[in-house]
Order: sequence, then C-alpha cells, then structure tokens
Amino acid sequence: MALFGLFKKESKQQLDKGLSATRENLFSRVARAVVGKSKVDEEVLDSLEEILLSSDVGVPTTLRIIERLQERVSRDKFVGTTELNRLLKEEVAGLMADSGNGQEDGTMPMPYVILVVGVNGTGKTTTIGKLAYRFSKEGRTVLLGAADTFRAAAVDQLKIWGERTGVPVVHQGMGADPASVAFDTVKSGVAQGSEVIIIDTAGRLHNKANLMDELAKIRRVIGKVIPEAPHEVLLVLDASTGQNALEQARQFISATEVNALALTKLDGTAKGGVVIGISDQFKVPVHYIGVGEKMEDLQVFHAADFVDALFAEPGKSMTNK
Repeated sequence: MALFGLFKKESKQQLDKGLSATRENLFSRVARAVVGKSKVDEEVLDSLEEILLSSDVGVPTTLRIIERLQERVSRDKFVGTTELNRLLKEEVAGLMADSGNGQEDGTMPMPYVILVVGVNGTGKTTTIGKLAYRFSKEGRTVLLGAADTFRAAAVDQLKIWGERTGVPVVHQGMGADPASVAFDTVKSGVAQGSEVIIIDTAGRLHNKANLMDELAKIRRVIGKVIPEAPHEVLLVLDASTGQNALEQARQFISATEVNALALTKLDGTAKGGVVIGISDQFKVPVHYIGVGEKMEDLQVFHAADFVDALFAEPGKSMTNK
C-alpha cells in the first residue's frame, strides 16, 4: 500500500487551500508590477525580484530565478507580460525536486527509524503526532520515543498525541538521559515488531558543539540496536517565520546529519516562498509540509503538486482542473 495513498484527493484540496495566502499575495503583486507593460523588461524584473524576496524565497534563490528569466528574455527578445507567470512557474519547478524517500513505493526498511530535530515552537511534537496518525492510518505499527527530556511539557505533549492516535510512547520523564530514552525506544520497537519508530529530541537551539554531541550520542546508541539507524533525521521548520526558518535550517544542517525537512504552518501565511528557497539552497529534500491544523493536514511533499498549487490562477483551484 502506498504511503498516504488513501488521502490523495483530500491532500490536493488542502494543499490548494493552505497555499492560498502565498499564492494570492504573489499573483496580486506580480499583476501590479506589469500594469501598463506589454513586455518583460528590466523594470518588471526588478519588481519581481523585490516580490520574491518579500515572499521569503531568499536572496540566492531569488537571484538565480531572476538571472534565468533575464537569459530567457534576452534569448527570446520579446517576452510578453502575459507569459511571466508561466515562465516563473517553470523556473521555480526547475529548482525543486521530489523527496524520493522511498516511503511511497514500499522500499523503506523495517523498522524505519526517524529522529526528529528542531527548535521549540516550530510544531515539532505536533508533526510527530501527525506522522504517527498518518502511518497508523496506512496500517503501519508505530512507536514514539519522548527523548526531549529538557522540558516536562514536551514529554506530556507527546504522551497526549500518543493517546489521540492510539500509538504507544516510550518515556522516562523530565531530566532523563535522551540517549537512554532513544535506546529504550528502538529496543522496544524491535521487540514489538514496530514498523516505524519516531523519536523526539530536545527542542532548544543548542550551540553547535552541544547539538552535535547530544545527537551523536543518540545516533550511537540507536546504532547499537539497528546499525543503519536512524534512517531519517527530520528537521522541522516553521514556514511562517520566513528567513528565521532559513537560518535555522542553515544551523542544523551544518551541525547535524539532517537528510529530510518538514515545513509546518504553511496555511495562513504569505511566506510560503521559503519552501522554494530552502529546497534550492540546502539540497536537503522536503519530505513533509503542514497545511492545516487537522491530523490529516501533514502531507508528503510533491514538488509538482506544490508548484501547481502555488501558481494556480486565483479562483481556479488546482483540484478543479
């Protein structure tokens, strides 16, 4: 059974809705930039650069997009403003790639161990709960580990999510050794035959040395049970924080072996462009995006669906095509 396959139709509808603020902001501002213009010229491109930057696409990615558009305008000599949205969509699509994480074609190893990292407030624990719900709905057995022992609230929150989703949680309480919790979680998961093991980690932003030391210890003890684990180190970022999310990505990726990203809180923000910048700049695949508060609103990321939803004409939902 393909992971999340049961939710395909609902996911596209919610993705379209979740990106509405970013899409409407982008389209309205691009429309104003081309008023009275018949072709894409330097003034239009300058305005577009400002629009992309204010949408939190990020400087390097914005400059890359503008340079490519300049090349096309120069090559084609005359590019009408009516073509701008199509060209912009093509350039954005060219910068993004699907996750290719093997979870939808059934190739992921069992048990599949996910180590979740990120700062407090990004929706990290909520993301874990929604992942547990998704995996469980697909008929997979899931086990959670509460290794964020720095705050008692983090352990309690994960236990609440466990109760909501019917997923067991391994915990030792506040102040326990995170590596010990992680070890017990993986050992229990193997003994129980769990298919997916998800481990929460401390949500404070460490200095780089402490972050590396703590997560390295967790990885070592997990590896004693499953040598190739963790299979996924998932960094959770709050998309609504824009450039702060980019900076957090930079710090965590430079300090840890992050190999997957989850972007939360895309619904209700006009800063959805940050997904484009992060995907392009760090070359770490986005595996999940959060586009709502309901448990089913955490989606597997598909670049093509994301770009289609982002550039759907206002009033013309991608789900009505």
